[in-house]
Amino acid sequence: MAPRIQPRRVSNALLPYLTSSTSSSTCSITSTSTPLSSPILSRQFSVTPAPQTRLRRQMFQWLTTKGAALKHHTPGETNYLTGRDGDSGTGGSLRPFPGNSSFLSESVLSEELRNEIYVRVVEKKKSVRAVSVELGVDMKRIAAVVRLVELERRQRAQGKPLALPYARAVHEMVPTTPLAQEGERPVYHESINDLPAHPSTGAQIFYPVPESRSFNRVDAGRVFSGAPALENDVAAKISHPSDLIDEIVQNPNSIEWVGKGGNARQVLQPADVRIPHPQLVQLERDRKAFPNERRTVTERHNERLKKQEEAEQKRREVAQARREKSVQHVEPEGGRFNYRIQDAKFTKETVGVDGRAPWAPGRRYGIPADDRKRGIVKIPTRVEA
Repeated sequence: MAPRIQPRRVSNALLPYLTSSTSSSTCSITSTSTPLSSPILSRQFSVTPAPQTRLRRQMFQWLTTKGAALKHHTPGETNYLTGRDGDSGTGGSLRPFPGNSSFLSESVLSEELRNEIYVRVVEKKKSVRAVSVELGVDMKRIAAVVRLVELERRQRAQGKPLALPYARAVHEMVPTTPLAQEGERPVYHESINDLPAHPSTGAQIFYPVPESRSFNRVDAGRVFSGAPALENDVAAKISHPSDLIDEIVQNPNSIEWVGKGGNARQVLQPADVRIPHPQLVQLERDRKAFPNERRTVTERHNERLKKQEEAEQKRREVAQARREKSVQHVEPEGGRFNYRIQDAKFTKETVGVDGRAPWAPGRRYGIPADDRKRGIVKIPTRVEA
């Protein structure tokens, strides 16, 4: 074992005297805090190069043979290892990790599809729900695309540079969802009708039902919500859960509420109503009822979409008129500001029991808003369809 160097005999004054020789592997250290007659302390340092292991040799061999083909990608094709190794099976070029064959690379929206989404929503004034069905893109992604394209156009108008070369390079190396040409069936980018998980369905309930009684998804939703069973005459009118779609979609206020005060909640509706696009259920039922009448099926579907959009537009207009009626606008002569005055009603229903309900007027005074707090998501997390 090499001799230990005592900490008390080594100081920062030794740093200028540290010398190394290229012809020898010995580094000498001379202490200035001891007499000159003290012995020279020395330690051995290895200068032998690291050995080339088998795995290291295989790595450099692969980099000079198969790996060299990955240095420059082919435009329009993925640059994944599985595609280079000759995996021509289903989804072979979409598996970036050879050791995980279950993982498939997801596609991204092409530039043409992004622009078409913006045109249909902003310029053609189509609803987000309708564009989602037409192009096969989720409503949340459509709202994000509209905000992103609007931001890009604003930056172009302000003369700010964009990372266009980087975006083009990424689109060349990852799979993209193209825009279908006129007359072609669109390629669905993702599933647009996934059922969101409802917190009321997390409980496990044992509810005995007689065999003579009809029990469907409508009744199951009322059990989860703690609501009483439907009357016999009302239940007899519902032959299928999808019969509630037209009434609830056109008038969401028709959903029954249970509970009182802050514990009030809407009755859990069947999956046919809670999915993002309930009209697609009726479309599929029409296809099975009229298998050879494609035009009739399309007309019925378009008529339902038109009624739904008209009902949503009417609700927005009524809500806007109600807000404008409760607000008084005051604009002084020669003033720069327009004051909006609204009467505040301080009751248990408007401000809560403690007077600090989230919807209470004056809440922002003395209580910081959520956008001022740390750890709060400050971007939109949902879209009003």
